[in-house]
Amino acid sequence: MSIYLDHNATARVRPEAIAAMAAVMQAVGNPSSIHAAGRAARAVMEQARDDIARLIAAPASTLVFLSGGTEANALALESAVAAGTRRVIVSAVEHDSIQETSRALGIEVETLPVGTDGAADLDGLSERLGRWAATDGRPFVALMLANNETGVIQPVAEAAEIVHAADGWLHVDAIQAAGKIPVDSRALGADTLSVSAHKIGGPQGIGALTFGPRATLSRRQHGGGQERGRRGGTENLPGIAGFGAAAREALAGLAAYAEQASLRDAVAARLKAAGSVVMGEAAPRLPNTLCIASPGYTSDLQVMGLDLAGVMVSAGAACSSGKVKASPVLAAMGQGDLASCAIRVSGGWDTTAADWTRFADAWLEAHARHAARRQPSHLGQVA
Repeated sequence: MSIYLDHNATARVRPEAIAAMAAVMQAVGNPSSIHAAGRAARAVMEQARDDIARLIAAPASTLVFLSGGTEANALALESAVAAGTRRVIVSAVEHDSIQETSRALGIEVETLPVGTDGAADLDGLSERLGRWAATDGRPFVALMLANNETGVIQPVAEAAEIVHAADGWLHVDAIQAAGKIPVDSRALGADTLSVSAHKIGGPQGIGALTFGPRATLSRRQHGGGQERGRRGGTENLPGIAGFGAAAREALAGLAAYAEQASLRDAVAARLKAAGSVVMGEAAPRLPNTLCIASPGYTSDLQVMGLDLAGVMVSAGAACSSGKVKASPVLAAMGQGDLASCAIRVSGGWDTTAADWTRFADAWLEAHARHAARRQPSHLGQVA
């Protein structure tokens, strides 16, 4: 039986989410219709909205359904530009959906560095905002809550104080954090915050953005008056229902997720004894995430060796069209020499202690074979 430890890429869909989606697909009704079927569909949608809002401690009225985390991040950025922002500050470890959208908007993108532990440089943030020019419009800063590769949790609340003191807009990508650690969008000081269903055991293709009173959203997808006029198009009701069910289960299972930290650390100790290095070990991290590098043992060889042993992990973010490449996140942390030798192991809502143990066993066996192949051969030498 194979072991799936790539939940940061996408989690296995929860049975509760599957049941919720099936129930919707067996019914009929557009949430915008006013007849009985339409009202029933809207009730399902609004219940899901409430459930997802509770997961991130946000008012349900501020939650906008979108096609996923990428669109949610894009809507925040595009809304800021529509409001007059001409320059953005983006942390060096942000997801590609933030990095690429920022560049595509034709504005100046300034990178906020991180330390060797992967945490954002808040002194640098203060300094950069102090140089902000009136012609740049309102400051916009993107700082994710938890990194998808290392699991490092960022000092978002502290950053929010700095950004708000400069009358800026803080966008928080909470896509990896939601459902794994408690998330309170308002306590964090997020002006906008994005989440995605498939990271918590919901379906792919549905996400959401919540916004606070300091943010002004601008509709980018036009059509009808759906989502209170914030995004046109008939809502993905099966996806929304599955998202809501997954959010309910994720909120109830936060304590169980926290217990994975001890399993992860026990595995890390075994791999460190074989010469590996844990990325971001000095910083707070998601309990389910282990990013580990082994000098001289490339990421692709590790991933393939484990796959042959029936254990699925990744070499980093799963957003590069299936390619294995050196991690820019690790390079930003000053770990460029190890960036091509790192893998990410990420547990999920259905991961067991036995799964973590089997991963460690398989990795150590593969590492031993790799080390043996690297040893010089003395066959054929004359004594």
